[in-house]
Amino acid sequence: MQIGYLTPPIGLNLFIASFRFEKPILSLYRATLPFLLILLLCVLIITYWPWLSMGLVGRF
Repeated sequence: MQIGYLTPPIGLNLFIASFRFEKPILSLYRATLPFLLILLLCVLIITYWPWLSMGLVGRF
Protein backbone atom coordinates (compact mmCIF):
# COMPACT_ATOMS: atom_id res chain seq x y z
CA MET A 1 0.00 0.00 0.00
CA GLN A 2 2.85 2.35 0.72
CA ILE A 3 4.00 2.17 -2.89
CA GLY A 4 0.57 3.36 -3.99
CA TYR A 5 0.56 6.15 -1.45
CA LEU A 6 3.94 7.41 -2.62
CA THR A 7 3.49 7.27 -6.38
CA PRO A 8 1.57 9.67 -8.59
CA PRO A 9 -1.24 10.26 -9.51
CA ILE A 10 -2.55 9.55 -6.01
CA GLY A 11 0.50 10.22 -3.85
CA LEU A 12 -1.68 10.90 -0.82
CA ASN A 13 1.19 10.72 1.67
CA LEU A 14 3.18 13.22 -0.39
CA PHE A 15 0.31 15.70 -0.49
CA ILE A 16 -0.26 15.42 3.25
CA ALA A 17 3.45 15.81 4.03
CA SER A 18 3.72 18.74 1.63
CA PHE A 19 0.85 20.51 3.34
CA ARG A 20 2.04 19.70 6.86
CA PHE A 21 5.71 20.64 6.43
CA GLU A 22 5.12 23.39 3.86
CA LYS A 23 7.56 21.88 1.36
CA PRO A 24 7.10 21.47 -2.40
CA ILE A 25 5.93 18.05 -3.50
CA LEU A 26 8.87 17.60 -5.88
CA SER A 27 11.41 17.97 -3.08
CA LEU A 28 9.51 15.45 -0.97
CA TYR A 29 9.32 13.06 -3.91
CA ARG A 30 13.08 13.31 -4.39
CA ALA A 31 13.58 12.60 -0.69
CA THR A 32 11.35 9.51 -0.75
CA LEU A 33 12.75 8.10 -3.99
CA PRO A 34 15.39 5.85 -2.32
CA PHE A 35 12.76 4.40 0.02
CA LEU A 36 10.42 3.83 -2.91
CA LEU A 37 13.15 2.01 -4.84
CA ILE A 38 13.77 -0.28 -1.86
CA LEU A 39 10.06 -1.07 -1.66
CA LEU A 40 9.90 -1.85 -5.38
CA LEU A 41 12.95 -4.08 -5.12
CA CYS A 42 11.31 -6.00 -2.26
CA VAL A 43 8.14 -6.46 -4.30
CA LEU A 44 10.18 -7.81 -7.22
CA ILE A 45 12.07 -10.21 -4.96
CA ILE A 46 8.89 -11.56 -3.38
CA THR A 47 7.21 -11.82 -6.80
CA TYR A 48 9.95 -13.78 -8.54
CA TRP A 49 11.10 -15.85 -5.54
CA PRO A 50 7.85 -16.58 -3.66
CA TRP A 51 9.48 -19.25 -1.49
CA LEU A 52 11.15 -16.39 0.41
CA SER A 53 7.79 -15.23 1.74
CA MET A 54 5.97 -18.58 1.74
CA GLY A 55 8.81 -20.73 3.05
CA LEU A 56 7.77 -20.46 6.68
CA VAL A 57 4.09 -21.30 6.04
CA GLY A 58 4.67 -25.04 5.78
CA ARG A 59 6.78 -25.19 8.95
CA PHE A 60 4.13 -24.04 11.38
